[in-house]
Amino acid sequence: MKPKVYITRRIPLPGLELIGEFCDVVLHPYDVPPGEKQIMQNIRDKDGLLCLLTDRINKNIIEAASQLKVISTFSAGFEHIDVNEATKRGIYIGYTPGVLTDATADLVFALILSVSRRIIEANRFVRKLNWKISWSPTLLLGESVWGSIIGIIGLGRIGKAVAKRAKGFNMKVLYTDIARISPEEENGLGVEYRPLEDLLGESDFVSIHTPLTKETYHMIDEKGLRLMKSSAILINTSRGPTVDETALVKALKEKWIGGAGLDVFEREPIGEDNPLLELDNVILLPHIGSATRKTRAKMAEVAASNLLSVLKGESPPYWLNPEVERIRPLSKVRML
Repeated sequence: MKPKVYITRRIPLPGLELIGEFCDVVLHPYDVPPGEKQIMQNIRDKDGLLCLLTDRINKNIIEAASQLKVISTFSAGFEHIDVNEATKRGIYIGYTPGVLTDATADLVFALILSVSRRIIEANRFVRKLNWKISWSPTLLLGESVWGSIIGIIGLGRIGKAVAKRAKGFNMKVLYTDIARISPEEENGLGVEYRPLEDLLGESDFVSIHTPLTKETYHMIDEKGLRLMKSSAILINTSRGPTVDETALVKALKEKWIGGAGLDVFEREPIGEDNPLLELDNVILLPHIGSATRKTRAKMAEVAASNLLSVLKGESPPYWLNPEVERIRPLSKVRML
């Protein structure tokens, strides 16, 4: 008998085909994600679950899935999964870190350039036929990127990739993290460590690259925003709640900072009443950090491989909770 797997959304074909070759699949076929009750109904007799970042795999869902052996999330983030509850019940968890590093780092610089050079405003200016004089010395002036200072909050895979790209723009690169890297690695990357408050005060651009934890929730708040230069630009491609959005709106309206580029928000999708929609000094994107065809296809392959590896009794390529093997060894979950 084939393992039974529930997939909460249609993912790129490489992943679907790989799982379908070995498992009986129930696929949620709509773009709108399934709700908690729908997931619970579909997961009761399943051996594997492939979910997305927008699916809240909480204790109730995990308790309902009495046969569940593996959760594979199509994401680098994992705050949507109750990892402790899953581990306690002997459920393996796979995720997709590293795969989306370069795509996200590229988007960071797309935002840096777009906000600093007012690209969206300029495009709108032309399309609305407001361009009446061929050239003006004061038209749509922005901020320089070349030779500026970028502060990176969180020097993990993506943070390091951003640092490498920043060198191509002759930028001075500052960073802050829970743990400082070695002097040798700092020299190799060409980065300088700063405490968070100092980084905020010195940087022309601040880019956030931390996971969402109790410690990073609202780490950029009103106090932090007031430390930034009046011309500084905040970039967030990590998790929305790392920034106090109410404080950010105030900072943008009152010009404490120069602007912001956001790919993530406290509530996604944002509502029509979100005050960010009314501001010209912020660019808003719909969580597309990893949205290249190549990256999403690779994420699908990794997510599928994580799921199938566990069902084959093998260590998944990328797993969150290796300690689960002490609770339920791989030999006990093997089905393929």
